[in-house]
Amino acid sequence: MTGQNSSPGKPKQARIEIIPLIDVIFFLLATFILFTLSLDKIESLPVELPKAAPPSPSTNQEDDTVTLQVSEFGNCYWTFRKNTELIDISDVRPRLQNYKANTPDPRVLITTDDRAKFSLAIRVLDEVRLADINKVSVETRVRTTGR
Repeated sequence: MTGQNSSPGKPKQARIEIIPLIDVIFFLLATFILFTLSLDKIESLPVELPKAAPPSPSTNQEDDTVTLQVSEFGNCYWTFRKNTELIDISDVRPRLQNYKANTPDPRVLITTDDRAKFSLAIRVLDEVRLADINKVSVETRVRTTGR
């Protein structure tokens, strides 16, 4: 038989063909280039981020933020100007209304201890909303009860 490279008794040896490999690489390169050229430019809106400024030294007024800490037993700790009182959750709204009437810029921080139920914190948040106080923060770190 003519046209055969190996003799009938020898096994065929494997060869690495590099030309098909180069063809595949060029195909992938061409696909990548065409894909990147077809992408549209993403347009965005300009945003001016606020710059942080240190507090001015002339503002030495006391912090008028009320901290409401919910405990696991359904009690609430009312902290105002470093004075902490244990109150019932039902007393929160009347105190908040009194606080709002006597404070020009009322602010409330709601926090819980590590075993408080989420529903109790939401109840306190609802009481703050019903007292019509708009500046509310929720603390995400764990505090010990009554601190």
